[in-house]
Amino acid sequence: MSEERGAKSANIFDVARLAGVSHQTVSRVLNDLPNVRPATRARVEQAIAQLRYSPSPAARALVTRRTRTIGLVTPGTADFGPTSIAMHFNVAARAERYSVDAVTSPDPDPASVRTVIEGLLRQRVDAIVLIVNHIGVLEVVRGLELSVPVVAAAATQRRHPNLVSIDQYRGARAAVRHLAELGHTRILHLAGPPSNPDSLERLRGWRDELAARGLVAVEPPHGDWSAASGFQIGTSLDVERGTAVFAANDHMAIGLVSALRSRGLRVPDDVSVVGFDDVPEAAYLLPPLTTVRQDFQALGELIMQKALLAVEEPGELTEDTPIATHLIVRESTRPVD
Repeated sequence: MSEERGAKSANIFDVARLAGVSHQTVSRVLNDLPNVRPATRARVEQAIAQLRYSPSPAARALVTRRTRTIGLVTPGTADFGPTSIAMHFNVAARAERYSVDAVTSPDPDPASVRTVIEGLLRQRVDAIVLIVNHIGVLEVVRGLELSVPVVAAAATQRRHPNLVSIDQYRGARAAVRHLAELGHTRILHLAGPPSNPDSLERLRGWRDELAARGLVAVEPPHGDWSAASGFQIGTSLDVERGTAVFAANDHMAIGLVSALRSRGLRVPDDVSVVGFDDVPEAAYLLPPLTTVRQDFQALGELIMQKALLAVEEPGELTEDTPIATHLIVRESTRPVD
């Protein structure tokens, strides 16, 4: 009876004494963290079994000062890119046995973002991850003094150890290069929102590729990522036979193709169109859409790896090379006659 009573009251320090290690080492074993020698791990596990020690999540958090929870701040939209990133990040977090406390920031203004982050900090998250869709959010985060590491998914020219991204700039240049190599000399751009980091990088890539080829850049209209905005802009876009259009995302490209068809223009016979994202339906459109594929799974996994490193070894963070995109050539583009 006394043995059972002792087992029930065993704590992490009892385990540490029995195994002949520090309580921090016991914590690392309990949380399945690296840098514990196999023999030491086995000794700790034997002590845990002998004492029948089973810490509650609350007790474990008190000892490790960690909750194995990451706060995720997503934009208040249902756009394909941010939604896909969030989904793959959640999968990667579960694989590492972390929980995700996800919240949306409906407004990109500083006060709204600050309120959301402060709410996550009250939940004692180990780190905060932001999926950024407004350039102002990055400035807010840079100005905050936080007690936990922050990792942001954001396309930007300015590299930082806490930023990860897909290479929007080179993806855009590849799209424009493809059209130019088909013989198009008038390549328009249907841009995304002017405050969105991805949109700005794709716009920069379009401009730079045209400049490198000595082609004129016509000031682009801006949509809101939706097919409806692509259609609306497409009804009045100044296109003629031989024109090509690089749309900043697939959904706007879908609306654009529909608008061109309503005007009696054929894609790709009269106008070639390239999108960006490679949404699941892109391959099944009429015509199938040439587009730039983003690896959202790789980005979600990279965000989680970066967050883990920021928690475990904050001094080891380094700048990452943006994840490469891939041009997917289908039937919405063709050579100029």
